[in-house]
Amino acid sequence: MPNITELEKICTQIRRDILRMVHASNSGHPGGSLGCTEFFVSLYFEIMNHNKKFSMNGIGEDLFFLSNGHISPVWYATLARSGYFELAELATFRKINSRLQGHPTTHDKLEGVRMSSGSLGQGLSVAIGAALTKKLNNDDSFIYSLHGDGELQEGQNWEAIMFAAGNKVDNLIATVDYNKKQIDGSVDDVLPMGDIAEKFRAFGWEVLEEKDGNNLEAIINCLNNAKKISGKGKPVVIILHTEMGNGVDFMMGTHKWHGVAPNDEQLADGLAQNPVTLGDY
Repeated sequence: MPNITELEKICTQIRRDILRMVHASNSGHPGGSLGCTEFFVSLYFEIMNHNKKFSMNGIGEDLFFLSNGHISPVWYATLARSGYFELAELATFRKINSRLQGHPTTHDKLEGVRMSSGSLGQGLSVAIGAALTKKLNNDDSFIYSLHGDGELQEGQNWEAIMFAAGNKVDNLIATVDYNKKQIDGSVDDVLPMGDIAEKFRAFGWEVLEEKDGNNLEAIINCLNNAKKISGKGKPVVIILHTEMGNGVDFMMGTHKWHGVAPNDEQLADGLAQNPVTLGDY
């Protein structure tokens, strides 16, 4: 059984990391990062079989691909807290010559990162390639990926969604961060997506939907269920209902914390809502 209390402490500390990283660089995307904190902690600290001694090929281990790369703060903090690289490196976020660029890249060989994800809509294609490679190598590990709901407006996703079902890529578990917000407003105002779950079903996927996407126990149960129904000829997608800015009250319920950093006063307010649990970097 997962130790939810310990996982909650990790979440609180990672929220502090996100706020401090984005504030220090005066740029970044705190809203979406905060909304996915519980997902990342569940994945890296409970669900995935992964090796912190990083190798690009990742043989014999589960792999994760972040498609909506602008939420890099939560991923970098999770990787550091998982032991992939030193915590102190979080202080270099978005700085010149840092390995922790605003959108993840591979050319600086940052441990844990296997694809560049600045341009939206490409991550599922990469994840499918990795999943097919696992099959060719008789490696029974899982491939996980994360995508924004607004990101699904990119057409390449739907080619990949069709390909994955048509080729029975059943070792793939994709998750959609369904916060209903994107850079210019609500998804419904920018370009309505309709019923995303039904769209995936129409394309031949197994679909799970988790309405409590900021609840650790619910996320862990959902991911475990996704593993149970994998390997049966269909890829799996989780529609994860999240709250953008979760854990920082003034960042919740709005799309405005996409590409906006907190000022000094806002940082202090956000940190007061998330007291130190594991020690700041």
